[in-house]
Amino acid sequence: MSKGGEFALQEISRKKPIEKNRVEPHIEQAVVNMTYEYPAYGQHRVANQLRQEGIMVSGSGVRSIWLRHDLESFKKRLIALETKVALEGCVLTENQLQAFEKAKASKEAHGEIETHHPGYLCAQDTYYVGHIKGIGKIYQQTFIDTYSRLAFAKVYTEKNSLIAADMLNDKVLPFFDSEQVPLLRILRDRGTEYNGHKESHAYELYLNLEDIEHTKTKAYSPQTNGICERFHKTMKTECYDILFRRKIYTQLSEIQNDIEQWFEFYNRERAHSGKYCYGKTPWKTWNDAKGLVKEKQLENLFCSSDTHFVKMKADE
Repeated sequence: MSKGGEFALQEISRKKPIEKNRVEPHIEQAVVNMTYEYPAYGQHRVANQLRQEGIMVSGSGVRSIWLRHDLESFKKRLIALETKVALEGCVLTENQLQAFEKAKASKEAHGEIETHHPGYLCAQDTYYVGHIKGIGKIYQQTFIDTYSRLAFAKVYTEKNSLIAADMLNDKVLPFFDSEQVPLLRILRDRGTEYNGHKESHAYELYLNLEDIEHTKTKAYSPQTNGICERFHKTMKTECYDILFRRKIYTQLSEIQNDIEQWFEFYNRERAHSGKYCYGKTPWKTWNDAKGLVKEKQLENLFCSSDTHFVKMKADE
């Protein structure tokens, strides 16, 4: 640095590209345009499609162009397309919409779900804790806000629809009401405690009574509810494995009291690496994002008012 300055720190081991070996500019532009038009196409399919239009370029040539424009992966091509739409305000074609739907379905299949603010989508699941002599089988009802990762749990000695509804009535809805945040939708698996006839199933009846939408996970795909699955692993290693080695439990209430203390630490003190947490605690993420709920409510209010106004004009 003292002798060569900033130039001495530059990476010069890589050979400079020979630009005269590159494809012609109009061919490169055609590849980029085709990529925006069909972001789901691979390099060889783009080359074959361009060949039908009289533009000769190989699959490896297409990839070289993608690398120069930072478009080499499907994810990067979608991001570039989103940026282009945002800047230019252009309308998406059918192929572009299909590419976005494909990416969305892939994310959901791998446990990535769409959530915009606290209360927008929450996840509920049943976790088998184990069997303790004198108490019997222990099941845990888990509830997580997918945006903030704020979690709640209650242990029971059985699992059924009444238990699933009791968890919401005892732990979840009182908290949401106190925070003035509406609970809009719940994601749950296909267990019998969550699914049944709407006229007689306690859990289904409770959700309808509270006007809460509910979504089932994809069949034979537990990763769709991966937030709960990953949380159960965390709770087992950081909570239950330690509690059951420190103390012998004889009553279910003793277990509930101890996990309540752990949840106080988990929600308010433990840094979380969730998508919207950025290293903050779930409680901090919740408080920082509560404003998004009010903004969304105002948007919905204005949209419904505009729709009602348009309908009145049409009736006139």
